[in-house]
Amino acid sequence: MTQPGEDAGSRHSGHGGRGTARRTVVGAATAGAAALGLPSAAAMSSAAGPAEPGSARPGEPARHGLTVQPPSRELRALLREIDPRRIEATVRKLASFGTRHTLSAQDDPVRGVGAARDWLLAELRRSAHASGGRMTVELQSYIQQPAPRVPVATRITNVVATLRGSVTPDRIYVVSGHYDSRNSDPMNATGDAPGADDDASGVAVVLELARVFATRRPAATVVFAAVAGEEQGLYGAGHMAQTYRGRQADVQGMFTNDIVGSSTAEDGTRDPYTIRMFAEGVPTSETPEQAEVRRAVGGENDSPSRQLARFVRDTAENDATGMRVRVVYRRDRYLRSGDHIPYLQQGYPAARFTEPAENYAHQHQDVRVVEGKQYGDLPEFCDFPFIARVARVNAAALWSLSQAPGTPRGARIRTAALGNSTELVWERGPEPDIAGYEVVWRETTESEWTHVIPAGNVLRRTVNLSKDNVFFGIRALNHAGLHSPVAFCAPQP
Repeated sequence: MTQPGEDAGSRHSGHGGRGTARRTVVGAATAGAAALGLPSAAAMSSAAGPAEPGSARPGEPARHGLTVQPPSRELRALLREIDPRRIEATVRKLASFGTRHTLSAQDDPVRGVGAARDWLLAELRRSAHASGGRMTVELQSYIQQPAPRVPVATRITNVVATLRGSVTPDRIYVVSGHYDSRNSDPMNATGDAPGADDDASGVAVVLELARVFATRRPAATVVFAAVAGEEQGLYGAGHMAQTYRGRQADVQGMFTNDIVGSSTAEDGTRDPYTIRMFAEGVPTSETPEQAEVRRAVGGENDSPSRQLARFVRDTAENDATGMRVRVVYRRDRYLRSGDHIPYLQQGYPAARFTEPAENYAHQHQDVRVVEGKQYGDLPEFCDFPFIARVARVNAAALWSLSQAPGTPRGARIRTAALGNSTELVWERGPEPDIAGYEVVWRETTESEWTHVIPAGNVLRRTVNLSKDNVFFGIRALNHAGLHSPVAFCAPQP
């Protein structure tokens, strides 16, 4: 006799997988694993059960081999190309412009935000040259009228490289860092503001990703952006996000890398194998109607940004990156903000990468020595191998997103009739290589998806579980075995 919660003859654990979904890094680089106290990749693979993504029996708890997407040979080759020496050269070059303050000189060839802009344009064009015409580079400029921290009308320019997807080019993923900088006074446009960690480090990640992606053919479009105006009020990212929304662009994920340059905290402790990822719960763009549904059925931990963060952990915590992704359930650091927020405001999934523990003596500080202590955001305080590992986390997530199907649309729970089973419906994606769909679910007290049920290449599935007791999601699967991010199932209107 089939027990409640069983489906298609398969069983799940008696407690909804509680305790089985606690996430573990599948592997780490040898040094990284030792530093984190992690077991070896081989030991973890042995403990994980099925190694093939999606190969666990239907309805079983989602253990490591089920939710994690191990890096393919192609992805491993891409990650090996990321070069910490190039990243170091980028950080030092950007710091050499003296200041990159948004209000600094735009026509000086060696100092100021304009000199940095022109150098970034040349670097991205160099990468685009290797793409065979698939990557285009542009200066995205507008005039910011007087506003907080912008006393006079000022030209703000983003440097944007777009690598067009080969299969579903309308689906877009964005990675950015901001190239403007500041010192102790946010209005000081002439004093030195080298901005090595904040945020030449993030821009270096973007440039390195553009270089290694340019020779490849992602299925979806990937955009690499160095944006300006962040320190004055997120202006460059705001303009870029509004531009995408104005043309109804299908941006399915955005990452900003801001302050990703150091693994050393103020007290000198080091954590070189962890990167924080900030992901909001209740969506910034939530409407009153959506809020009413959320209050009725839950889902505070199931925003598109949280699903994106789960996907990053599934694809970027492995021996090829050597990193742990510490997801922080918060939109940004306490009472602070970054360039992902304008995307959230426009209704796009977005998250922020930031180093594990910031050193405030080396950000937003005048360059000076006080009682023998060096202040200022200087390259000498950056950890370039760490930045390279952060770049690999970004690359693993972006490549996996761009090669997998897009997040399913229209994922709904049918509510026309009461009952102890649940009927789920969703829409077919545009990708030509979709092999099918999967239902994922978890107890309402779990933070991670714990169970999966293959649904086949269909657009509806009835599951012998009560919608009153658990949360449901839908993800797509292609013929290469890659999964999409999960779409949370809300009530059907």
